[in-house]
Amino acid sequence: MALQPSHLTRVAATRRRPGGALGCSALALACLAGAGAGVPAWAQSSNMPLTTGIYTCIDDKGLKRTSDRPIAECSDREQRLLNRDGSLKKVVPPTLTPDERAEREAKERKEAEERATLADAVRRDRNLKARFPNEAAHNRARQGSLEVVRASLRASDQRIRELEAERKPLSEEVEFYRGRKMPARLKQQIEANETSIAAQRELMKNQEAELVRVNRMYDLELEHLRKLWNGARPGSVSVAGPVVNTSP
Repeated sequence: MALQPSHLTRVAATRRRPGGALGCSALALACLAGAGAGVPAWAQSSNMPLTTGIYTCIDDKGLKRTSDRPIAECSDREQRLLNRDGSLKKVVPPTLTPDERAEREAKERKEAEERATLADAVRRDRNLKARFPNEAAHNRARQGSLEVVRASLRASDQRIRELEAERKPLSEEVEFYRGRKMPARLKQQIEANETSIAAQRELMKNQEAELVRVNRMYDLELEHLRKLWNGARPGSVSVAGPVVNTSP
């Protein structure tokens, strides 16, 4: 609660020293009370700075307002803070509502995400150019990746040949039991052999699809690299599909 002026006068009078000077305690008390008096609560609780100068604005009714402190009627708009000589000191932004503050923070987060995405694209393109300085280097990498898949295909084909060789004596034994009940052991061996062959053939289908996928990925990457080799700035080229081999 602010002290009333009359009470301040009495306090100052009781602390007056010889020669008319106020005591330090009384003077400090009077200054503190005067500083808080008359400042609107909205200004004290907001982020709007209290500083020396003249505030001026046009309120929502079109009236020009002037004050030596932030103007409550213009808290939703910019206020011009003038020096005592009338020159512009600065423009004070409006006090944001909770919804406006949330909107501004969302915008700032989006801008930060966009900057991070661009930085990642620049880093990726630089790594890509460093790893593949020309098309020959890129083709060697393509062939290396394809060879891994081809080796798996050869291994699956070899395993099918082995399983078919294992099936031959089993088939001959089945002929021996033609017209008679087949032993459970033989039946289980034949079923296991057929299951293994089917699994290897399915694996080969997946490996053949992988060859197509790897080639497609390298095609897209080569298209991207050609733009970079021709002078496009890192991070400026849109990626039409997945890019591989981006690590340095």
